[in-house]
Amino acid sequence: MDLPQLGAFLRSRRDRVRPADVGLPMGSRRRVAGLRRDEVAQLAHVSTDYYIEIERGTAQPSSAVLDAFAEVLKMSEDERAHAFTLAGRHQPRRSSGAVLHPAMRDLLRRFGNDVPAYVSTDLQIVLAQNEAAAELHGPIPESSELTDSYVYRWFTDPVVRAQFDESCHEAEAEALIADLRIGVARRGPGDPDARALIEVLTAHSSWFARLWAQQDVAIRRSETKRLRHPERGPIDYDCYALLSEDGRERLIWYVPAKVFVADAADDGRVGKAPDRRSSPPTV
Repeated sequence: MDLPQLGAFLRSRRDRVRPADVGLPMGSRRRVAGLRRDEVAQLAHVSTDYYIEIERGTAQPSSAVLDAFAEVLKMSEDERAHAFTLAGRHQPRRSSGAVLHPAMRDLLRRFGNDVPAYVSTDLQIVLAQNEAAAELHGPIPESSELTDSYVYRWFTDPVVRAQFDESCHEAEAEALIADLRIGVARRGPGDPDARALIEVLTAHSSWFARLWAQQDVAIRRSETKRLRHPERGPIDYDCYALLSEDGRERLIWYVPAKVFVADAADDGRVGKAPDRRSSPPTV
């Protein structure tokens, strides 16, 4: 939290917005090209004195007030996020609809269709996947509702769990929840999507409720898991994740696990890895 910097940032944005941009007359006796403090306060539905305190760095605005300032001052998404950071507030989502980041789309395309790869949100809603991932996990649910979150489907649909070897079920469940808790905390207590997902899972799965109560946290960056490929049977995969800067999206890809086997020529002292079908791109 840096309230003096927040005040300076708001002043700089206020100077860039013309009265005509927000439906106000220019007037012939206006001393400033941008908006006045009282005009910002009026448009944001707060008192002028309160807004002056915020610009002076002596008051911490709420998330709702910051959102109002962002609208009035025509802030970009990056500017809005910066204002929330300076104010020490969690940034609520503007919309429940998740949009695939262009950089993530480009990285996914570069994998081709040999390496299973997909992009999901921090609530595990799959946004895009390649053909190899579709072979393993099936098509992306068309509705993209919270009940189509992979976390929700894992705990409520035995068919989804059957994609994994039974020996991996408990570890997969624990990893899903530990990662989910970080995403939920990052979004903040006011995020409606995160709250709804936790509520519905707690109500429908005692397994989820038990693990959620353990308060474990861990971002899924790399792990090994055994999946049941519909055509090739059980395969051990090394799984990797690349997170976006804000943590809201992650690119996940699988490569066959490197299993070292003894070489008879060196009496088992050196191992060698079997050939992989493909290798991950450099990211």
